[in-house]
Amino acid sequence: MTTPKAAARARVDQHADELVRLSERLHADPETAWEEHRAAAAVPELLDRAGFQVTSRYLGLDTAFHARYGSGPLRIALCAEYDALPGLGHACGHNIIAASSIGAALGLAAVADDIGVTVEVYGTPAEEGGGGKIELLDRGAFAGVDLAMMVHPAPVDVAEAKPFAVSHSKISYTGKSAHAAAYPEAGINAADAFTVAQVAIGLLRQQLPASARVHGIVTHAGDAPNAIPEHASGRWYVRAETLAELARLEPRVMRAFEAGALATGCELTVEPESKPYAEFRADESTLAAYRANAAELGREFADGGTAARMNRASTDMGNVSQVVPAIHPYIGVGSLPAINHQREFAAACVGGVAERALLDGAIALAWTGVDRANRFKEAP
Repeated sequence: MTTPKAAARARVDQHADELVRLSERLHADPETAWEEHRAAAAVPELLDRAGFQVTSRYLGLDTAFHARYGSGPLRIALCAEYDALPGLGHACGHNIIAASSIGAALGLAAVADDIGVTVEVYGTPAEEGGGGKIELLDRGAFAGVDLAMMVHPAPVDVAEAKPFAVSHSKISYTGKSAHAAAYPEAGINAADAFTVAQVAIGLLRQQLPASARVHGIVTHAGDAPNAIPEHASGRWYVRAETLAELARLEPRVMRAFEAGALATGCELTVEPESKPYAEFRADESTLAAYRANAAELGREFADGGTAARMNRASTDMGNVSQVVPAIHPYIGVGSLPAINHQREFAAACVGGVAERALLDGAIALAWTGVDRANRFKEAP
């Protein structure tokens, strides 16, 4: 007699070539946050053909989708990310995330009636700074879900996610233009405001907790060297261990930007790009099941070190984990010495090792869903 896990794996294996093609298609056609129109159409195609009820433009978000199969009392959700990084393509491997989640959903659908689950897939746009999952949560997504899962590519396998909480802000200074040589005293230099702010942030780091992170980029700081910049803008992130710690630290960083405005006479505008991402709260019993299932597939978990630090990367899946039991393990793509957010890592997210990671991730998630269903049946 075929076991549910064997049946789930067989279904993933049946669709292996299609899952790999999906990953390759996304990789070759990267779309950034909130612009993933082609990806949002391509990712659920396999689910639609497999009998899932697919809802596009889910909850009013153009590049989100929701898919559902089965009617069991236990609702298991897989999260599919598919946005890419500006200028770097799929250097965080979201093509693999999407394909693995689709594969896991297909595997669970094969046994949904037997194990008493409803399988759901959430297509979640704009993880790279846009907070797509937070937008979905605010609109009622994940309500009543019993478990949410996904796997994320990394240089090596790491089971437990420990991401920082993070805020994302657009910083803008407005000054006054003038001829830089003839009338410099008539100008108010918006680019100088950023210089002052960045020096202040650099000094502030001495008094921040060792785990805090403050980093950003200036995206615009003038148009001509002989004109004092009237406008300057940038994007800045502040990270901390928890949302509570972030709430204490972020005002100190914002005062550095205020210092830039005060010193130069510019006007400062700060616009949040999304609500803050939360720290992750792993469901320990489900994480233990994933560890065992991944090990059965021959995956080996890293003990620590630089290569394992991707588990500290912030994610809006942290916000999901605050309201729904969740896991967010990392699966290695054999990229070393390349690490996430490098072009070399993007190159490692296709090819033989990446394909094995994709399929192992799909099977391990599906098996973990089966384990969760078994615990649900055994519960008093």
